[in-house]
This record gives sequence, structure tokens and C-alpha cells, in this order.
Amino acid sequence: MEATVTTGSEEKVWGGGNEPLGASYGKMMMWFFIVSDALTFSGFLAAYGFSRYKFIETWPIADEVFTHFPFLHGVDAPMYYVALMTFILIFSSVTMVLAVDAGHQLKKTKVIWYMFLTIIGGAIFVGSQAWEWKNFIKGEYGAVELKSGRILQFLDATTGERVALADFAKSMPKERVTQNANEGVWYMSESSLPTFTVAEIKAGFEANPNIVARTERTDETGHKTVLSREETAERLQQATYVVEGANLVHNEYGNRLFADFFFFITGFHGFHVLSGVVINIIIFINVILGTYERRKSYEMVEKVGLYWHFVDLVWVFVFTFFYLV
Repeated sequence: MEATVTTGSEEKVWGGGNEPLGASYGKMMMWFFIVSDALTFSGFLAAYGFSRYKFIETWPIADEVFTHFPFLHGVDAPMYYVALMTFILIFSSVTMVLAVDAGHQLKKTKVIWYMFLTIIGGAIFVGSQAWEWKNFIKGEYGAVELKSGRILQFLDATTGERVALADFAKSMPKERVTQNANEGVWYMSESSLPTFTVAEIKAGFEANPNIVARTERTDETGHKTVLSREETAERLQQATYVVEGANLVHNEYGNRLFADFFFFITGFHGFHVLSGVVINIIIFINVILGTYERRKSYEMVEKVGLYWHFVDLVWVFVFTFFYLV
């Protein structure tokens, strides 16, 4: 049933139609998806913010966690590679804008080139994120976990620089067997054996007088609390596990919730980027085949462009929450 609005002698009729607000059905559905997905990410980031506020004293410092750069092993480059990843993703959003604009002008060749650059940028970002995950999971220095669940990281007392477990742990060769669920106490099992045992860390500490530990707790200046030799020796008596890198159970960088949120939120965003790359490839193939040129409309490029801009915008917030704040 149509609704009729009369203004003077002019009569306007609108019965709903398939383009409310001047947008096609496809665009409207994409906007609905973007709004709902934005609310989802907002909930995740809000939960991250509340958790960080509650455990602010033990929260890892991003500059001390994300210090790697490809092909520069051992070089301290805090946040450099993450910044490069962010630049690449934002640049891919620019090329997507150019692809949409070229589509409006029905310039097939330009659409092909700009979409190609967008796909390359997205693929580089996904690969870079996988590389970041690998280093985050593997770790660089290692730490020990205490009975309380807290961790101890090790420093050179003379320089104040972090020291890897491999640099001071004393090798004590003996046969070690991974614990299986049906053999362990409370039916707990180990996923893999750490490189060193707690006994080897203690022996290495005693043999190296320059080694001290710091806790995951920060002081008033925002730095981790450094212990004396005596305090370190006392805390080491409570050590139960050697931690290398991070997973959903242990985290050498600090509070384990940081790793949980990192894997979940960056993984969820990475899935969005990967999905966007796949969709872009499908649209890219259709552009090459001339599908949209025959339709005289590149609206599909515009719709996937909306999704791609959303993914880029979300990363700006993820980048700010995890790496900058």
C-alpha cells in the first residue's frame, strides 16, 4: 500500500522502493553490517580497556614487547614494524578510494591497477601480522613464573638491559620427558618442554653475580620494579615454570590477559583483513573479465570499498589501544 504526500499541486508517491535514502539495497546491507561489526569491535576494545585499567600495574609495556623488525635480528626497533604495517594498510585504503573513483568514471584499466595495489597492501599486512604473532608467541628473552602466577624477567645489573635466559642459564644435561595427561598430577599435560628448567635458571643466576630480576609490576614512574640480588634469590625459590613467549596460559611479557586480548582482537581483525583480501580478489577477477563494464556500473567495487575502509578504521583503534596508549 503506497503512502501519498500532497504539497500544493505537487503529488509525491513513495512506496518504499529498493533505494531508500538514495542507496541501493546492497549498499544499505553493507552499512548495516558495518554498524553491527563496529559495535562488536567496540565491545571487545571496551573490555580490553577495563581489564587494562584494573591491572595497570602489571600490564606489559608495548615498547618492550613489539621490538622486532624483519631481517634486523637483535636490533631494538620498538614499534617500527607495527607503524610500517599501519602505513601500508592506510595506503591500501587510499588505493581503494582511487579504484572506486575510477569505477565511477568507467575506467576499467585504472580500476584494475588500483585494486591490484589494494590487494597487495592487504596481503602484506596479513603476512606482517602473522610474523608479529610468531615473534610474540616465540618470545626473545624468556622469564620464570612464580607460584603466585607472577613472572620475573632478568636484567644485567650493570647496564639495566634485558638478559635472555640463554645468556646465563647453566646447562644441566639430563633426560627430560614431556608430561602426559594420563601420567601427571590432576591429569594436567604439557604442550611442550621449555628450553631450560627452573633448576638451570637458578644455577645460572648463582653463577652470574651481575644478574638481577625485575617484576611485572610498574612503579610510580611507569618502569618495572627491579629487585636486588637478595630479593631475586628469594623470589626464585618460588619459581615453578620457565616461560618463553606467550600463549593463552603463560605470558613472559606480563599479565596473561594481555596475551588473551592480543590474540583475540588482533586475530579477529586479521580475519577481517584476510576476508577483505579474498573478496577484493574475486571483484578484481570480475573487473578483468569485464563483468562490471558490461553492466555499466562498478557498484560492487564501491561496496567492497566500504568494507575495506571500515577494516582500516578499526585497525586505527586497535593500533591505538594496543600499541600507543
